[in-house]
This record gives sequence, C-alpha cells and structure tokens, in this order.
Amino acid sequence: MALRSTAGKVKARLSEGELYEYAVKALGRRMRTEVELRRLMRQRAELGERGEAAIVAVVARLKEQRYLDDQSYAETYARLRQENDKLGARRVRRDLAQKGLKADLIEETVDARYGESNEETLARQHLERKRIKKPENERETARVVRRLVAAGFSTGVIMRILRHWDVPEETLAGLENLDEEPGREE
Repeated sequence: MALRSTAGKVKARLSEGELYEYAVKALGRRMRTEVELRRLMRQRAELGERGEAAIVAVVARLKEQRYLDDQSYAETYARLRQENDKLGARRVRRDLAQKGLKADLIEETVDARYGESNEETLARQHLERKRIKKPENERETARVVRRLVAAGFSTGVIMRILRHWDVPEETLAGLENLDEEPGREE
C-alpha cells in the first residue's frame, strides 16, 4: 500500500531494511526518543503485524548499536536546556514527558541535573538571556511572571526575584495565589 505525502507524491510503505535506513537518517538529523522514532516509523511502515514486527526489530537493532538511548537523550536534553536555554526543572520535566519518556527516567535525570543547582540563579540567568528587565507596572510584572512560569520556575523563586526588584507589595499580593505544580515542593 502506498502513502500520499503532503506534496502529493506517492510514498511506498517501507520494508524492515528500508525502515532501518529511514530511522538512521531520522536520528542523524536530530536525537529522538524511542516513542518519537516509533511514531515516525509507523507512518512509513507496512500496515498490520508485519509493520509492527519491523518497527520492533529496527528499534532493537538501533538500541543494540546505541543509536537509540532514551537515558542518554534525557540527560543531553536536560543539560542543554539548563546550560543553554536556562530553563527550570519543571519545564524540562514537562518537555521530556511530552516526548514520551517514562516518569521514573525523567525524575532521575532532572533530579541529577538540577539537584545541586540554584534555581533562583538560573531564573536570573534566564531573564538576562531573554533581556527581560525590571517591570515598571502591574502589566509588565504579570508578563515577567508568565515568562518565568513558562520557563519552568517555581512561584517561590519568582516571588523572590520580584521582591529583589522592589515590586510593590500590592502587585505581589495579587500574584501570591499562583498555583504550584501539584505534588512538588521546590
């Protein structure tokens, strides 16, 4: 059976060998989790049991050759997000979960990566990297808060930064009830 691509070209379903080559090329373009790679291969593999068996065989082969390693992916992803993007642990946890990694692997990786780091320092580096300045009014304060929450920083850290910037207490009072991530204290 053939697939029709978005450009209107007809793409044939791939055999196991072709699927392996496709997967290697996909991993050559960028690192992927096992879940992401399986999703990609499902779009090109034969339908039914034969296609699923080919996917299982290709994944096993890639793991054996160490081309596909979720733990390595998680460690690299967390390191790059912390060092380059200056993102908080919450954001990295959420992103890794969206990429299909198992919860215990995510927790182990993020705890190892962020365990010794100072979240407030990281949040300040994030603000500097994004060129976000001290807010002058409530609207700008809300914008800063949204940016820091989206970057994965806890409410406590955000409030400490705002207090250090001497944001008026009336403005902070309206922000005090920001929801913490359920089940996590930071």
